[in-house]
Amino acid sequence: MGFSISSWWNNQSMTRIITVTLWIFGVLNAVLKLLGLSETSFEITKKDLDDHQSSTSIDDYKVDENAGKLIFDESAFFVLGKMVLLVQLAALATGLLGLQSPCGEGSGLGEVLCSVLIVLWFRPFMEGLFRKGKYGIPLSTICKSATLALRFVCFSII
Repeated sequence: MGFSISSWWNNQSMTRIITVTLWIFGVLNAVLKLLGLSETSFEITKKDLDDHQSSTSIDDYKVDENAGKLIFDESAFFVLGKMVLLVQLAALATGLLGLQSPCGEGSGLGEVLCSVLIVLWFRPFMEGLFRKGKYGIPLSTICKSATLALRFVCFSII
């Protein structure tokens, strides 16, 4: 195969990010469709292929120091991904600070390990918090994600 462990981990991470985000969109779309508030329609369009691929030589390739970094915009995809990360960070904080309700039995070690794994998978979003420019998450996206995460956490406590 020839793939490094880093490549395998990045592939696993992106697979989890895409899957979780698309499931959230799918559930939302299904609920809106059941309520009669949305009609799904698909429009098939023709895609143009780039002819540049056949004329490239080995000298045309340059090493990009930003290769592998996500470019963030104000897309809802990034809002939901960031929300998942913030919910997991809140779960970790409540678990590690002992703020959980006493009704559950056990140490909660499984929950902490699962939350850590999800935070590691969503590491590109964590890195996007501390970057500037197109590789950083816009403030409006962070605010929307924080609002959704706060609502989710507050409603799950009730």
